[in-house]
Amino acid sequence: MKEDMVKLISAEGFEFVIDKKAAMVSQTIRNMLTSPGSFAETEHGEVTFPEISTTILEKICQYFYWSLQYARSWVCSPMIISSSFLEAIEWEGD
Repeated sequence: MKEDMVKLISAEGFEFVIDKKAAMVSQTIRNMLTSPGSFAETEHGEVTFPEISTTILEKICQYFYWSLQYARSWVCSPMIISSSFLEAIEWEGD
């Protein structure tokens, strides 16, 4: 496997080989792959998720690629999102 790829393994043992940049969207995976020391994830570029089904892990991988492509192009303030969300809830309640 290339160094710029990582393998994410579901609870059922299905393997998703994805771009390392996409996987690094997740802070948790980033920490697992870049931690100092001799962790298996760091050495082999593999992360096993014993609690995550294949179907869910597939959606997670899709989100990583989506986020890599689109999320950084959006410029939103958390306050604007929060205010809009609260306004929408108040409006539905009227």
